[in-house]
Amino acid sequence: MSLISCNNLTVKIADTQVCENLTLSIKTRENWAILGMNGCGKTTLLHSLAGLLLPQSGDINIGTINLNTLPRREVAQQLGLLLQHQEDHFPGTVLEAVLIGRHPHLKSWQWETESDEQLVIDTLKLVGLEHFSQRSILTLSGGERQRVALATLLVQQTKIRLLDEPVNHLDIHHQHEVMKILTKNDDNIANMFVLHDVNLAARYCDHALLIYGDGKVLQGTTTDVLSEKNLAELYLYPLQEIMHNNQRWFIAN
Repeated sequence: MSLISCNNLTVKIADTQVCENLTLSIKTRENWAILGMNGCGKTTLLHSLAGLLLPQSGDINIGTINLNTLPRREVAQQLGLLLQHQEDHFPGTVLEAVLIGRHPHLKSWQWETESDEQLVIDTLKLVGLEHFSQRSILTLSGGERQRVALATLLVQQTKIRLLDEPVNHLDIHHQHEVMKILTKNDDNIANMFVLHDVNLAARYCDHALLIYGDGKVLQGTTTDVLSEKNLAELYLYPLQEIMHNNQRWFIAN
């Protein structure tokens, strides 16, 4: 079953044609990577799929329902978006920041429950921040703040997760830990990642969408789509594929 899909989607920003008449279906348990050069429109496409930007034409559906007909609160109960950058203009604790992820599930004027707080504590432990609940959000490093943002997305408990550079600011250890957490098999969840690391895409994603910035896109399984020829055309730079421990790796020539 498709969790999110688009039909004949055309997206353009300034002079960049992100996609034209794109038809895409993302099903449960699928992990999609969006790859492309800087400025090709990866973030714009992700924001369009989340309903934050209006496409030039085409439809986006959550399940069988058009995204634009759903109240934003209902959208937020089904679809979560991790932004590329986190901005904190006011002080608050890590616990308070992550609790924001529960707001789509609360009624008007309803406070978070003990079970909400316990979910946050458990999720902070999952991302390695179990001792940070009372830390000020303004005192965190870039990597720590990124893991707080990921925890906020996880406690939102949506079936669809759109993640813009989820490993931004993270060291190699935390990059792989986060990708393992996010791609853990779950019959009810699908992920779509904007990534810059082709090797993370090859290792953790089963599908890929290549965006060329001129309206051309290429989609399919990572086995089929991620090739030396396709990636060299995408990045305008030659890459070589090697195999090690039954895992494909791409290195720049």
